[in-house]
Amino acid sequence: MSGLLSYFSWDRKRAVEPKEEVKKVEEKQQPVRALPASWYTSPDMYEFERRAVFANRWLFMTTTLRILNAGDYIRYRFAGYDIIIIRNQENEVKAFHNTSKQSQQVLIDNNTKEASGHINLADFSTPADDVFPIHTRIDRNGFIWINLDATATPEIPFDQCFKDVDIQERYAPIDFKNYDLNHVYTLETEYNWKIASDNFNECYHCPTTHPDIPAFLNLDSFDSALKDGHIQHACAPTQEQIDLGVNVHSTYYFPNVSMTVGKHFLMIQKFLPHSPSTSTSHYEVFKAKTSSDEEFHLIADMYERVMREDKVLCNNAQKNLNRGVFKAGYLHPKYEKAPIFFQQNCREVVNEHWKREKREGREVHPAKQPGLTFDGPAQKAEIETGTGMEQGAQKGVLAW
Repeated sequence: MSGLLSYFSWDRKRAVEPKEEVKKVEEKQQPVRALPASWYTSPDMYEFERRAVFANRWLFMTTTLRILNAGDYIRYRFAGYDIIIIRNQENEVKAFHNTSKQSQQVLIDNNTKEASGHINLADFSTPADDVFPIHTRIDRNGFIWINLDATATPEIPFDQCFKDVDIQERYAPIDFKNYDLNHVYTLETEYNWKIASDNFNECYHCPTTHPDIPAFLNLDSFDSALKDGHIQHACAPTQEQIDLGVNVHSTYYFPNVSMTVGKHFLMIQKFLPHSPSTSTSHYEVFKAKTSSDEEFHLIADMYERVMREDKVLCNNAQKNLNRGVFKAGYLHPKYEKAPIFFQQNCREVVNEHWKREKREGREVHPAKQPGLTFDGPAQKAEIETGTGMEQGAQKGVLAW
């Protein structure tokens, strides 16, 4: 994850004085300071992010292809939240916290890798007076989004971050109904969820780390379009990649999910935080109904190898952060513009919520509902700066 591990030299002498317009471009291309190391290691920051990042934003979760029939459900656990997404008796997709209002016990206890299944709805009641409801949205491609905000209408409108994200021009040839779930796999990881996000959104390291990538990404043309709360990664595929059907389109949805789709496969990747330095990388992999097993596995297996290679990189990055080797590195303004965008979103969201709590003089947890409690210590959110916990020092870090 070069965003935290790399430093660049910007003072190399030039034989010829650059033209004025070139100098202006170079002035803009100065290195950008990365997030402080404490944001990847601090228990206080992790507790704060549970409120500021995950409690009231629209979160991309999965696709309706996973819950086709009434009674089908999926369980997700992240950042101390335990979520059930289910198709009910009325054929509606609903989400709720996996806690009974009456007994305060877990409603569906599924600890398998897939964490999905089918339940007899005759024996399972989901009206609002029995469960803690969660806002749910289905977009035009059948993808399921949730928002944990406890208010009747989420404070953050969907269009604020994701307006028209589901009608990208490059999706025109894609039929999102033409896929079936092939398998689910998870990687239990010993690093902060943001390290995984930084790594995924930056391909500066790809040529030397992932031998498979040139087969499906034309790295000479790799670029990222940054818009609102999402990052659209794109390449101009080679003719060979088109002929093999391995060229793909990838979108990263802040804070922690990506979706990659191509002719033969679709993959939803989630970085699910569990503590400051542990997370689960969760993969749902779908095969196109019109594709052969050979066509599907050609691209799906390459992607899985890349994901497992990234795990090694991220584990090592977290170890260095834990040891205090890095405090706050620099990011390349061109080759790492997507991680810069991701980190800037983190800064803005955290800073905004910190100001709100300071203004209201209390801990603000947008996801809290009467009678609902969450896992994790109820700590007062004080953001570690590495030089103390005073409010002034917090503000200094958040202003970066």
